[in-house]
Amino acid sequence: MKRITRIAGRFGLAAAGFGVLFAAQAQSVDNVTQRNVDQQQRIEQGLQSGQLTTREAAKLEQGEAHIDRIEQRDLRDGTLSAQDQAQIRHAQNRESAAIYSQKHDAQTGNPDSRSSQRMQADVQRNIDQQQRIRNGVASGSLTNREAAHLEGREAHVDHLEARAGADGRVGAREQARIQRTDNRDSRRIYRQKHDRQHR
Repeated sequence: MKRITRIAGRFGLAAAGFGVLFAAQAQSVDNVTQRNVDQQQRIEQGLQSGQLTTREAAKLEQGEAHIDRIEQRDLRDGTLSAQDQAQIRHAQNRESAAIYSQKHDAQTGNPDSRSSQRMQADVQRNIDQQQRIRNGVASGSLTNREAAHLEGREAHVDHLEARAGADGRVGAREQARIQRTDNRDSRRIYRQKHDRQHR
């Protein structure tokens, strides 16, 4: 009887250990995805205030694409090691400094121009999609692997926005392409959050 109790106790400790590890992983991924939301909001605010030009926002979106690709690669196996977290945090810190620098330089944008309005709409959609991914991670309706796939899709959209605004102007045709991609990704987010896989 004592032996059974010891085995059960060890199993209980192991299960508790896995539970703690699982909770730590979930919190780490949640922190990463929340930072994505925060940085996109800072870009959007810069466009709305005129602190960012369309070209500057496009350059920052290229930086966001880089971060999303790192997250995609690091989460692909379903885990996020301490080294992975440090690498993502380093990339996010660099992007944060770039956002600050671009918002506080001598260049100003016209938030009422059509080009800026288009970029603002695109970045707002980034915020919405990243928030949906973050909510899925927090609720457990998205696994880390699913989040990795969706971050890869977000990287693709960020890259399209960077290309569209690289010349300082986002045209209607360029925005339509970005919106079509966003619509497809929106459906992917919905499907992944409502499938049978859960954290």
